[in-house]
Amino acid sequence: MENGVTVWFTGLPCCGKTTVADKVADILKNEGHRVERLDGDIVRQGLTRDLGFSKEDRNKNIERVTFVTKLLSRNGVIVLCTFVSPYIARRDQTREEVSEDSSFVEVFTKCSVEECARRDVKGMYAKAFAGEIKDFTGVDDPYEEPPSPELVIDTEAETVEESTQKVLDYLKGAGFV
Repeated sequence: MENGVTVWFTGLPCCGKTTVADKVADILKNEGHRVERLDGDIVRQGLTRDLGFSKEDRNKNIERVTFVTKLLSRNGVIVLCTFVSPYIARRDQTREEVSEDSSFVEVFTKCSVEECARRDVKGMYAKAFAGEIKDFTGVDDPYEEPPSPELVIDTEAETVEESTQKVLDYLKGAGFV
């Protein structure tokens, strides 16, 4: 069985990571590919529900997800991961670990804090701006943009369809699908 690939969508909360990755997943599944989605909100309901949002806990969250991602991708699955994953060092460590057995593609999902806040249906940004949520990424905790991702999608300037197509074109051009 050929190895899969991990496609790691990173960006601010509410930047469009999940929306684009879900569309990519649907298209790839319809084409007959083995695809799994790992999403921050879903993973925190089970695998990492014991963790908070301190820097240490965020890194532990991504460490656990990295383990699962490695298992899936080395067994021929296209793994689409959507995690804020705000710290470059932890993302680089994930890249290194996953790349031991399969391929890793980092997709920076670019979007301004203002637009993310506008899209936020849960009201997290409003609470963070009001001081009700502490250490919120992009407000009072940093998000470290990737210095050299394989792909940048600008969800503020592109439609969902355009961003989705960019990801699919990259995966096809690189020979992953």
